[in-house]
Amino acid sequence: MPGSSGNGAVTRNTLRQQIADALRDEVLAGRLPPGQAFTVKEIAEQYGVSATPVREALVDLSAQGLLEADQHRGFRVREYSVADFRGLVEARALVTEGMFQALGAGHQGFRDPSDPRTAGALAGVRRRGEEAQRAARAGDLTVLIGYDLRFWRELSALFGNPYLADFLHRLRVQSWVCAVQRLRPLADVRGLLWAGHTDLVDALRGRDVAAARGVVAAYNAHSLALIERLSAD
Repeated sequence: MPGSSGNGAVTRNTLRQQIADALRDEVLAGRLPPGQAFTVKEIAEQYGVSATPVREALVDLSAQGLLEADQHRGFRVREYSVADFRGLVEARALVTEGMFQALGAGHQGFRDPSDPRTAGALAGVRRRGEEAQRAARAGDLTVLIGYDLRFWRELSALFGNPYLADFLHRLRVQSWVCAVQRLRPLADVRGLLWAGHTDLVDALRGRDVAAARGVVAAYNAHSLALIERLSAD
């Protein structure tokens, strides 16, 4: 029956997303280290599901740049180089610069900060930023990544272009995958992690494009210098 077929498709797609999210979290947590190889069968057995949604989830993660197809083992976690990270930072900067240009030109896409709904959304983003900052200062990498990704996702959504928001989110996930490959082995990361989230929100709330650019530029420079230093050690 059509209804049954549709429900089956929804269930499979939901499972596919759940598996992709779980594996992404495993990579970000460092439990799936760079170069780790595995097969569709191994992942299906691990989660107790059929091969089809697993294969689809792995293909999705490959398209997002987190995994690579391996002729002999199926898939493996991508190993990111410093050059990869440099390219990701440059791409992130181009996306945010486009958003800042739109804001500076009074583009209709960015919601008016004086609007009560936008003010409420910005307040929520700022709370996410505060949590990210606390985690960064405490050296809690797992909590930081969760709040940081949510912070940027919600902030970029305020610019009114879901395609840019999705693209920036993908770049940020890839950036974190590259970063954790160097940060997870460290015993203590306190004092190493960027914690300027609320400064960026405050600048955008006041439509201070120059200040927002300065915050993001400082963040990108800090991130790149950190990864370059850790890679050289």
